[in-house]
Amino acid sequence: MKKVTLGQLAIEPVSHNPAIKKQVMLRSGDLPHLTNFSQASFQPGQIAQAHAHADMCEVFLVASGEGIMVIDGETHALTQGVCIAVTPGEMHEVTNTGKEELVLTYFGLKV
Repeated sequence: MKKVTLGQLAIEPVSHNPAIKKQVMLRSGDLPHLTNFSQASFQPGQIAQAHAHADMCEVFLVASGEGIMVIDGETHALTQGVCIAVTPGEMHEVTNTGKEELVLTYFGLKV
């Protein structure tokens, strides 16, 4: 069993854009197949540059704010409550297109 409180976690940079900040609730090794369970905050205009993972799926849930996610060239709106799953090899990029903070809760699974 592991219990964490979001408000007590360290704030870290996101690997795809160090200006974007995240808090990691669970890390690789905490649960089988899990690479991370985190929450990231994007300020207006911030972008997590396009990238893909060869051996990992990612699931994103929009906690608040708005933006877009481009997956293999197709644009998807991000609004509160939207959940998007990205499979291995899919190129994806996240942009906060709104005037408020975009908050994504997400996790990765090794395949």
